[in-house]
Amino acid sequence: MFGWFDHDARLAALVALLVTLAIAVLIAAVPAFGQVRVKDVARVQGVRENSLYGYGLVVGLQGTGDKSTNSPFTPQAIVSMLQRLGVTVPVERIDIKNTAAVIVTAKLPPFIRSGATLDATVSSLGDASTLQGGTLLLTPLLGPDGRVYALAQGPVSVGGIVASGQGGDTVQKNHPTVGRIPNGAIVEREVPMALDPNAVTLNLRAPDFTTAVRLAQAVNGVAGEVARAVDPSTVIVRVPVAEQPRLMEFIARIETATLQIDAPARVVINERTGTIIMGSQLRIATVAIAHGNLTIQIREQKEVSQPQPFAPRGAATVVVPRSEVTIKEEKSRLAIVPEGVSIGDVVQALNALGVTPRDLISILQAIRQSGALAAELEIM
Repeated sequence: MFGWFDHDARLAALVALLVTLAIAVLIAAVPAFGQVRVKDVARVQGVRENSLYGYGLVVGLQGTGDKSTNSPFTPQAIVSMLQRLGVTVPVERIDIKNTAAVIVTAKLPPFIRSGATLDATVSSLGDASTLQGGTLLLTPLLGPDGRVYALAQGPVSVGGIVASGQGGDTVQKNHPTVGRIPNGAIVEREVPMALDPNAVTLNLRAPDFTTAVRLAQAVNGVAGEVARAVDPSTVIVRVPVAEQPRLMEFIARIETATLQIDAPARVVINERTGTIIMGSQLRIATVAIAHGNLTIQIREQKEVSQPQPFAPRGAATVVVPRSEVTIKEEKSRLAIVPEGVSIGDVVQALNALGVTPRDLISILQAIRQSGALAAELEIM
């Protein structure tokens, strides 16, 4: 009996140990709160996209194209295009109401190969009212060096719309003079790009001393003592000789390493929309906040005064203005925010006062002016 009991106890202890180990492995596999991957905060130097642009024509518009008086370059472009096709037409005989001159832009990703497709953005260059229903003719897309890297062509997809009535009233939604051509550009030339097999340089997207040091430590944790931070935005990683034949695998292992980023406390305020963004590092000193509203209401009324019966000759009906002014002041409420509280405590204390986003902007500016808010205040 005792042997059977000891067997079950040992089995239960073994199961409990396996469950504990499994939970520990799962916890270790999940990154800690606030941690991000290296590839989310840094990029390999030299691996970048390139901007392309070109001048083209959108045809097939229903009378919404450019006007020759305001866009003289459009008929000239049409004449040049027709001449390349073997058609000669005087420029003064060209009617461009169904054609619009446009600028075509695209982004050329790194390591992309010839024959791949890109999304192209088409923007009106003249005074066309809308590009809806139009088709972009074959347009070369140039790089900064003046060479052709892609060719764009296809129907333009416009997300905006404009409608007008005979009385001159016009309704517009979004931007009808800008459209996109999904997969409308074909890559014709590749950008030469090579990686250094001896060293990889990582550039932080947001330079910071602390984050750069943590980035080097994260890389060293997965690849050995191979990384060092040289400035707030640059970390140089030495590629071991054994890893040089497998450079792609080495970079992939570095990119998946995790670290905890650090940034200065900052409050971003958009006064136009009333949007407020506050970082988790925000801390304030002990401060008392009072908030109250003063409302002044003025009502204007007009009363009619008529003469009484048997009134003297010459009495007339007159309009007498009457003004009513009311002043209402809400009772101010005082809230004390203790020192070193988190962003959640700050928001909770301000919400207890019943403040609106507009009022919150003024309160934060006043706290920053008093020296109690240790954060950068960025107003957009």
